[in-house]
Amino acid sequence: MIGTVLIGLFLLALVAGMPLATGLGVASVAVLAMAGFDQLAVPTNIYAGIAKYPLLAIPMFILAGMIFERSGVAVRLVRFVTAMVGEWTGSLAVVAVLVSMLLGGISGSGPADAAAVAAVMLPSMIARGYPKGFSAGLIAASGSTAIIIPPSVAFIVYSVMVPAATVPALFAAGLFPGMIAALCLLVPAIIISRKHGFGRDYKAERPPLGKSFIDAIWGLLAPVIILGGLRTGVFTPTEAAVVAVAYGIFVGMVIYRSISLKGLFRILVDAGELSAVVLMIIGIASVFAWAGNTLGIFDVAAKALVGLHSSEWMMLLSINLLLLVAGMFLDAISIFLILLPLLVPIAVAMGWDLVWFGVMMTINLAIGQFTPPMAISLMITSRIAGIGMEETFRWVIWLVLAMGAGLTLMIVFPQLALWLPGKLGYL
Repeated sequence: MIGTVLIGLFLLALVAGMPLATGLGVASVAVLAMAGFDQLAVPTNIYAGIAKYPLLAIPMFILAGMIFERSGVAVRLVRFVTAMVGEWTGSLAVVAVLVSMLLGGISGSGPADAAAVAAVMLPSMIARGYPKGFSAGLIAASGSTAIIIPPSVAFIVYSVMVPAATVPALFAAGLFPGMIAALCLLVPAIIISRKHGFGRDYKAERPPLGKSFIDAIWGLLAPVIILGGLRTGVFTPTEAAVVAVAYGIFVGMVIYRSISLKGLFRILVDAGELSAVVLMIIGIASVFAWAGNTLGIFDVAAKALVGLHSSEWMMLLSINLLLLVAGMFLDAISIFLILLPLLVPIAVAMGWDLVWFGVMMTINLAIGQFTPPMAISLMITSRIAGIGMEETFRWVIWLVLAMGAGLTLMIVFPQLALWLPGKLGYL
């Protein structure tokens, strides 16, 4: 009864148009009152939810992503990748995917990655005959790989909620699946571009490879410094986020001189506002999770779901469908906070590796970021392209299927995710 009220009130709040954090808070407070709990449990659990050392990395990575976005790193990476790929039918589609993958190794956020690449790539792609719908859909899809490729904000949240999966293990586990997801997107991107002749009639001078590499070297070094420092133990994942910020400020203000003191202040304000929203959702979702766990709601639901499916593959299919649908409407961090208390007991009961499970969940949520109707990355790129999201549908479906194929590979062959962290001694 209480479980039904908790979930029912939350869904009703979302349907009524309440912000996510408000809906979680209303449902949690109402259920705790019904169960006779002291309402001091609410502020106590909000504080406990955000007062965790690994979560300090989230505002830092958000800030680092914004600094690199506005310092001109994306423009230089585009020139360098274009110099490598060359000019041919569909070449800009390949450039968009590869640049998104490189930036994903810096920002850790799909929407931020998509916004940065769209601002640079969309004008060029449209000028060379690529439809706005195709360009916006491809950039949104390739940008979503940022939450799979380390460093990933989503992995940090997952590790906080699932202590058995450490951040270094998750970062290592996400590397190959993230690259496979990006490579899967290249297949429909090239096939569609060649079929329709996108960029065929446009001839442009290929940027010089040497000069482009020198211009882009500071951006290319960022993921090397972040991941190299983590691997060698020079700094922790939280400290890596601070290093990324310091490095980004140095590149933007000293090397490229594209960020002024006034510009840096504006970046700090924007990053602070976005971080506050994310941490508020995490704090209130912690109350929601605590209420569900304390009242035994999630354990009962998990046992019921395990009882429904005797087959491991049917359970996997059910969970993946649930995540794909949820990803169409909510962002990755919110879904982790809402669904992990329910899904982790199922994963444990099934004997699944929790690091592998985290990567599987994250790939699902990456797909949701560009799957209509409420795809956040697709909303951003469509807005930058000046089109309605419906113009992307005919193209996006092929990208969803392509990344779904990459997800299937990772599920069927778990070692794609587990080999590297095992080799590095994180498992």
